[in-house]
Amino acid sequence: MNKQQILKKLKDEKVRFLRLQFTDIMGNNKNVEVPDRQFKKAASGQILFDGSSIEGFVRIEESDMKLAPDPNSFAILPWEDLNGHGRVARMICDIKYPDGSPFPGCPRTALRRQIAKAREKGFTFMVGPEAEFFLFHRGANGRPTTVTHDSGGYFDLTPVDRGEDARRSMVNILESMGFEIETAHHEVAPAQHEIDFKYGDALTTADNIATFRMVVRKAALDHDLHATFMPKPVFGENGSGMHCHLSLFKGARNAFNDPKGYLGLSRTAMHFIGGILEHAPAITAVANPLVNSYKRLVPGYEAPTLIAWSEKNRSPLCRIPASRGIGTRMEFRSPDPSCNPYLAIAAMLGAGLDGIDRKIKPPEPVEGNLYGMSESKKKKLGIRALPGSLIEALEALQADKVISQVLGDHLLDYFLKAKKVEWNQFVASVSEWELEQYLDKF
Repeated sequence: MNKQQILKKLKDEKVRFLRLQFTDIMGNNKNVEVPDRQFKKAASGQILFDGSSIEGFVRIEESDMKLAPDPNSFAILPWEDLNGHGRVARMICDIKYPDGSPFPGCPRTALRRQIAKAREKGFTFMVGPEAEFFLFHRGANGRPTTVTHDSGGYFDLTPVDRGEDARRSMVNILESMGFEIETAHHEVAPAQHEIDFKYGDALTTADNIATFRMVVRKAALDHDLHATFMPKPVFGENGSGMHCHLSLFKGARNAFNDPKGYLGLSRTAMHFIGGILEHAPAITAVANPLVNSYKRLVPGYEAPTLIAWSEKNRSPLCRIPASRGIGTRMEFRSPDPSCNPYLAIAAMLGAGLDGIDRKIKPPEPVEGNLYGMSESKKKKLGIRALPGSLIEALEALQADKVISQVLGDHLLDYFLKAKKVEWNQFVASVSEWELEQYLDKF
């Protein structure tokens, strides 16, 4: 819709408030809300906010920032306003300087830069995410816990917890906001769920992931549950990933598909895979941004730990699903749902485009179970490990010129600084495990 159509829709639907939504560098949803008298001003991109209040944006002496709403992101929030304050709509925004020039610290703008590079080559980047999450009970004081009475497993049918009702509410809300939900099911771990929505272009998908997380948390709260996208909240159970299915299109044609190519893949697909594998350590810092992310990326819990690819095997980092033709794609299995979707998708696209530009040839696919492969064989095949900790991933990002340029100096500098603070705090903290192991022994 254009500006006038949006303003008419706001009036016809009796919307009282408009949320101008954006994400900070860490991927947290933020918003500035305006009442109906300010709708024309908001739709024209004339709303300013104090950028110095958002961590990592600008300094106090240059605080004014402009919210530039994307008309394609307009949606009316479907939940009823129980307090009678009026209906609420939202638009997702790019962050700009007051003069209208792009702000280099805007994650959405960083993704737009990579999309523009792909477009110059005639490509549209398509992404289909599989976001997992946990639903836990809340304590007496309303604080989240890791307590659940859910004993369900993968694809279980029998209702074993009110998480199933919450999941259905999520699906209903998402569909009313324009999502095309493909599947919704219980995952492997108790209290773990997954809702998959149809793939789309990179920017739409990143917007949808941000919206998805908001809806999941809202619906969970309505059922007195806490939804968390923390990658590994429970020791000894599978963590939550966000496998991403990636493909490039030229018009209506899937540029990854070639019936005469190796495994039915085009040279474009092979080079894209080569770029992803080469830059995987640096991508990991962005796609797995928490200290906790690396509690998931360990052997034994179905998460990838080694940089390799395969047609059918699910243990490597990248897998090629069986579908061909328009459905030809690669599955990138390491990302988790705590990441900033704009930065993570930008990093994937930047790596793949570098592979195409440099014609990076991937190694031979590995069909054996990597989890049981000997160290000597992995060394012989040249199979590297993913970073084993946040600090290793940050060092890989800092050393990778391509992924560093994808982020740009502003985002890179702040991201590294903030994450190194997080790492140093983690290293200096004393955990319950340490107390249990050492307190009465030494």
